[in-house]
Amino acid sequence: MHIEPGVVDGAKMVFAYGSAAAAAGYSLKLAANDLKFANVPAFVVRAALATVGTFVFFEVLPHFSAGISEVHFILGTTLFLLLGAGAAAAGLVLGLLLQGTFFAPTDLPMFAVNMTTLLFPLFALHALAKRIVPEAKAYVDLDYAQVLKMSAVYQGGIIAWVAFWAIYGQGFGSENIQSIVTFGAAYALVILIEPLADLAVLAAAKGARNWKTGNLFTHRLFNAA
Repeated sequence: MHIEPGVVDGAKMVFAYGSAAAAAGYSLKLAANDLKFANVPAFVVRAALATVGTFVFFEVLPHFSAGISEVHFILGTTLFLLLGAGAAAAGLVLGLLLQGTFFAPTDLPMFAVNMTTLLFPLFALHALAKRIVPEAKAYVDLDYAQVLKMSAVYQGGIIAWVAFWAIYGQGFGSENIQSIVTFGAAYALVILIEPLADLAVLAAAKGARNWKTGNLFTHRLFNAA
């Protein structure tokens, strides 16, 4: 989902900086909400786990170029279900920053663009999860259909943001549109794969339901709303 340098540039980057600042502000709000159920050290541990997860998604899991961007298996829904929206947001940003700083410094000029692409779908997932998941159901009890809907929200949001940045930066030329379609078709595979990963980790978490995990995971993982 990386937008390469040059796709958006010049004065158009002002919007990217503004959207990233807005995303950072809302992430702080999500973190504050998470802290209602956990203390600061527990939240920091969860954010660190999300950071490591994001870094693994970028650098360890398979990734390949497709059209206007790259296909990465960014399992944002998995992070959200296990660690909560606030910790997931922090981890996505820090993981992206680590990846850019140490492995792809040429991506750093587009940090605001890529940060927006990762976070706004997470915000949409956080909002729509309240409709997808009944209040009486813990996340470990989700079924495939519910997890698929959540994955579609997050990964579909990434596809939409990549398409937006490409059109915003490069216009509606036929070559650009073809590159967007190629990326969208390739990235749609993640929507099919992520629910299987989610169900696997949720099944593992369900098996550990009675363990004393403290605040290592988000409150909703084992509890109703």
